[in-house]
Amino acid sequence: MEEKNLPIFEIGPCESGYQLGFLIGQRFTKQIRSRLATDLIFQNQLLPFAQTKQSQTLLKSLSDANREKFPSYWDELVGTAEGSGVAVLDLMLLNFRKEILPFVPKTAVNLDADAEDCSDVLVVSDSMAVAAHNEDANIALLGHTYLIRATLPNGPSFTAYTYAGELPSCAFGFNNHGMAFTLNSVPPSEDEIVAGGIGRNFISRALLEATNMDDALTRIRSSAASVGHSYNLIDIKARRILNVETASRNRFSVWEVQETPFFHANMYLHLQIQEVQDENSLSRQKRAALLPKQTKADFLSLLGDTDDENYPIYMKGPTLYTLCTALLDLDDQTLSIIEGNPKEQQVTHVFAMSPRIHAD
Repeated sequence: MEEKNLPIFEIGPCESGYQLGFLIGQRFTKQIRSRLATDLIFQNQLLPFAQTKQSQTLLKSLSDANREKFPSYWDELVGTAEGSGVAVLDLMLLNFRKEILPFVPKTAVNLDADAEDCSDVLVVSDSMAVAAHNEDANIALLGHTYLIRATLPNGPSFTAYTYAGELPSCAFGFNNHGMAFTLNSVPPSEDEIVAGGIGRNFISRALLEATNMDDALTRIRSSAASVGHSYNLIDIKARRILNVETASRNRFSVWEVQETPFFHANMYLHLQIQEVQDENSLSRQKRAALLPKQTKADFLSLLGDTDDENYPIYMKGPTLYTLCTALLDLDDQTLSIIEGNPKEQQVTHVFAMSPRIHAD
């Protein structure tokens, strides 16, 4: 299977966002073009919608707002498109898919087409401080992911699991300031979504440069997001994990993870928001509550659970697929990536997350 050989691209120091994006696009041209050709959500929903008159105001407001808020990341997106020889519009549609799809006319075919699910189990106790994360996505993403290890001007660097054609990272990553994160989608109802705001991919790209927990929270709070999201923020030096749930109109709620293990699927747990009822997420939440959560092995076994045939925590298709599992250990200061069922603990990559001494 392609994903057993998850490519890693080490890059930098880069002089600009455009150069970073261009080199990524150049290196992963094959994966980006393949994704655009095979991603049915892109082909059947996003691209046709982008050709309609009613899409133009939305696309312009998204591009204007995000270019103004994050000019370097916008240049990165443009560079990725030009480096891979694809249209900038195509990568806009991929990066803003969560901000666009609520406004695509609904049909019986596309109602659930962009279901996207991740599961996290988190704890900070005397004996361990761990974040374990299943990266779940549409099966079309198989073979269309890679790891970016980038050094930016003036020394900052990050490692990010990246979807082909998207900004690093809509999944998980860490930097040399000792900050890391994993992400969970949440499904706010349509009247909770604000057209033309800041995209989730741009906010998580900004988190890759956060210097500490306060900085990460500020980066989230200062972005007027279109669509809600759940962020698991990890400060290695402070040995802290926060779950931050957000929604449009600058609403957010912060939950400090402590000795009671905290499981988060794809539903709001502490921010009061009208949301789409998701049976998949509810089932995973209920199942996780029943399983042991005392050790790292327990966490991995939980994330590998397939007891519920309809809505397993570990997914193998036909629509949703667990691309990999990430285990972030704050005490060992390592990020391990497991491909295959995590309960088998077949680690394929281990990265040191040790913060540099003068990070702040």
